Amino acid sequence: MSQNEKTLTPKLVKKLWAAFIILVLLMGASYILITSYFANKHNQETTQRLNADVANHVIAEKFQNASPFLEDGSVNKELFGDLMHDMMAVNQGIEVYLLNDLGEILYSVVLDPNDKDATKSVSLDPIRSFIQDQGEKFVLGDDPRNPGEQKIFSAAPYSVDGRDGFIYIVLAGKKFQEVSNTLMGQYFAKLGLGAFLLTMLFAALIGLLAIWFLTKNLRLIIDTVRRFREGDLTARIENPDSSDISIFANSFNEMADNIVDNMNQMQSVDQLRRELIANVSHDLRTPLAVLKGYVETLQIKNDTLSEDEKKEYLKITHDSIDKLSTLINQLFEYSKLEAEQVTPIKEPFSITELSHDLIAKFKLLADKKGITLKLDNPEDNNMVFADVGLVERALQNLIENAIKYTQPNGSVTLALKKRDKNVEINITDTGSGIPVSEQPFIFDRYKQVGKSAKKQQGYGLGLAIVKKIMDLHDTTITVLSKPKEGSSFIFNLPAYLPSVSS
Repeated sequence: MSQNEKTLTPKLVKKLWAAFIILVLLMGASYILITSYFANKHNQETTQRLNADVANHVIAEKFQNASPFLEDGSVNKELFGDLMHDMMAVNQGIEVYLLNDLGEILYSVVLDPNDKDATKSVSLDPIRSFIQDQGEKFVLGDDPRNPGEQKIFSAAPYSVDGRDGFIYIVLAGKKFQEVSNTLMGQYFAKLGLGAFLLTMLFAALIGLLAIWFLTKNLRLIIDTVRRFREGDLTARIENPDSSDISIFANSFNEMADNIVDNMNQMQSVDQLRRELIANVSHDLRTPLAVLKGYVETLQIKNDTLSEDEKKEYLKITHDSIDKLSTLINQLFEYSKLEAEQVTPIKEPFSITELSHDLIAKFKLLADKKGITLKLDNPEDNNMVFADVGLVERALQNLIENAIKYTQPNGSVTLALKKRDKNVEINITDTGSGIPVSEQPFIFDRYKQVGKSAKKQQGYGLGLAIVKKIMDLHDTTITVLSKPKEGSSFIFNLPAYLPSVSS
């Protein structure tokens, strides 16, 4: 087992642990922040609700006995000084502001006139909303000492000496905020530490169970993969659709099936290769033995042989060489087709003209055997779209094969017929025919017909080459044959239909 395989599961578990811890920390931090936000808001709302009538009490108690304004119209600072002293004795976080009816700040003990950052007025919308709802709803108002911030407040309208305005009391002033922030920070520090420790404890327990459960199916898959690698080709992941990682499980099963299928195909191909080599070796041995025998005879008995015998021996030698040459060419051609080294170059051409040429080429051979070789329907010019060289090779093999297995006084016919968008090519002979049991195998490599020595006549590679050429043209070839009634080999090529401009 390699080092990578040994550390595969621990690495995955470490990553899951890291992701789990980060998730827990993020959840804890989010919990603390959310809790802090809502706790602070709840505290503010509670404080505002409890102190909603503070401003009304100030007006009722202080403004009845003394006016907030002096006779010259200025603010009664002494009154406000006493007011702030009394209120801050109870709550140091309170800040009291005297506003006019426009929201401008007329006076406040806590507001430094020289503070350039302090605001000179506050928005009246929150104040009116607070007064209208009588302090029942949570409303935040402007903080004069910190422009841009909002605080809880109490407010009440006044009307004194023809002057209208508002008493605006910030319930969580600067002093209150400082103390609150300090206490809140300490509180959430303790809460965070406690929550963190408790969360990590439960996270460790839950994480162990969760990671074990999440990696259960993965461990089973890894075990199956190792079994398959070690040679158990039947190893498959059971019930892949019910797995937590069903896509991976199904993919592995499909991959394993493909590997096994490919191995079976390779074994089949290897078996066929051995059979091919054995058959070809046999056919090579025969003409070579003939060649060797006659050449040796010519060498040994050259002086005693007549001229006619010498010519006969040389003719037999020449025929054997032709057989060897044909077989070697077929082997070379078939090996290239099987290795997919041949790419068809398709173009439009006249299958009728090609058929005329082939009939003329094999006419002499057919006449020697006393066979009638003809082209059916030669008048129509049928155009097809295919590789002319490969189609010519296929037709040569079929015609040569038909002549080979047709007895004297028989006939071989090449017929062309237009069928919809295709041209049907039919090579028919009146030969001995092919046994029904052999017909499914005649396009196999070097399949031989018959079992007895007398009947064992190999089709060689000719028909196998034809089958490969048909495959390259995305078409099929069909054989129709009955013993002693001849055979027909039929295939279709796409007709070439040149476009006609309107």
